[in-house]
Order: sequence, then structure tokens, then C-alpha cells
Amino acid sequence: MKLWLVLAALNGFIAVAAGAFGAHGLDGRVGERALAAFETGAQYHMYHALALLGIAWLASISNHTGITPTSVTVAGWAFLTGIILFSGSLYFYGLTESRALVLITPLGGLSFLAGWAALLWAAIRS
Repeated sequence: MKLWLVLAALNGFIAVAAGAFGAHGLDGRVGERALAAFETGAQYHMYHALALLGIAWLASISNHTGITPTSVTVAGWAFLTGIILFSGSLYFYGLTESRALVLITPLGGLSFLAGWAALLWAAIRS
């Protein structure tokens, strides 16, 4: 549980910092498309930082609810992988306007979907 709480807090912090940087540091320095991509990365980063907070909570109560800790752990790692691949690739594009990592973005989206599917599975099995 502590690991997930630390990761949730760290990612929430980074998401807020990235959002502020995008709004104040990149505006006028990169094209509109790159800025919009960066902002999308920050939004999904925050959504999934909050999802990691939910993972921390579920991990702390899983023994009392019948929710399998394995499904919760799989969901957490999938969310973290999605943050790195999806948000990370959009941050890269927003900062550099290089499309070198464009093929990684959908893999991050699939990781987010896998995390939500693992949570659904945990809920159905509980």
C-alpha cells in the first residue's frame, strides 16, 4: 500500500507541475498542436495519478473486501506504465515537436485500458 501511495503522490505532483509548465512555460514557444498534446499528457497523467491513489486505497482494504491483491497490483503497474508511455511520449512531443515517439503513445493508452480492465476483473471476482 505504501508504494502505491508514494507513487500516487509523486505522479500527482509531477502532473500538476507539468500542467503548470505547459500553461506558462510552453505557451508561445511551441506550436498549438504540440502544446495541446502536452496538455493532454498532463490531463491523463493526473487522471491516472488519482487512479493510483485508488489503487493504494484498494490495496489497503483488499483483505477485508475479497478483492484480489494481484488484480489491484496488476492495475497499478498498468496505470504507471500508461503514465510513462502515454504521458511521457506526449510530453516529449510537446517539448521537442519531434514525432520520434509517436508509436509509443498508443501503447500507453493500451496500458491504461489494461489497468481499468484489471480493476473491472477485481470487482467482478470480489
